[in-house]
Amino acid sequence: MSIVAPGHVKPPTGKPKWLRVKLPTGKKYTQLRGLVEKYDLHTICTSGSCPNMGECWGEGTATFMILGNICTRSCGFCGVQTGRPESVDWAEPEKVARSIKIMGIKHAVITSVDRDDLKDMGSIIWAETVKAIRRMNPETTLETLIPDFQGINRHLDRIVDVAPEVVSHNMETVRRLTREVRIQAKYDRSLDVLRYLKESGINRTKSGIMLGLGEQEEEVLDTMDELRNANVDVLTIGQYLQPSKKHLAVKEFILPEQFEKYEKIGLEMGFRHVESGALVRSSYKAHKHIL
Repeated sequence: MSIVAPGHVKPPTGKPKWLRVKLPTGKKYTQLRGLVEKYDLHTICTSGSCPNMGECWGEGTATFMILGNICTRSCGFCGVQTGRPESVDWAEPEKVARSIKIMGIKHAVITSVDRDDLKDMGSIIWAETVKAIRRMNPETTLETLIPDFQGINRHLDRIVDVAPEVVSHNMETVRRLTREVRIQAKYDRSLDVLRYLKESGINRTKSGIMLGLGEQEEEVLDTMDELRNANVDVLTIGQYLQPSKKHLAVKEFILPEQFEKYEKIGLEMGFRHVESGALVRSSYKAHKHIL
């Protein structure tokens, strides 16, 4: 592998050794896997083949996606299908709440596709899902990984009103690469969303970025600094992996020591939690982020 920048290496013919994933094992994982298959439950953990599924399930954490599996946006990094979404399933909040109860989930992460086709951007289903989970699973804590709702405050207010323990919205990349990576999203709008959530009373806010798309260290540090200025509490940093040949290519693999460096700097900046590593994803160790 040839070094292209400190802490970066050019993509080799195969994944570097630090990106090799151990097969999930353990009694809790096996039990949850059996329930998912028996009841045909849907989680991002399984559909997205998350590398941390065994670890998260073993700790009683799982991620669910609402509002269908077709997104109205076409981000260059994302493997979710783009197109015209199906109509809203108003029974979905109860279905998700029931899945969490069947699986015995202690901490649930809820995410969704972007629904720019809806007048409310999907925010009503979002709020109803949180309410249903709380009714059926009063001991379960929640993180909502939300879209930007086009930065419209009245839609964000629906999330604020149901007060999840953690509200997350991902920046995904640095300012310079946003137009290429996220296309319909706006860097400053995402920052404004995170700032508004905190100022509106959300106790714990969170965001995440991917590395390996051609960003420079200084740009990563600038994004981290801007997130802290927006009073974001939790930051996740992981390696971007190309979902298919149609998506943006991996330009660099980030070395483990570089991830460690970002974690140390992030904690020094004042983030309460920083998860930084090649296999880190948005919901990695999510149950710890409410503390």
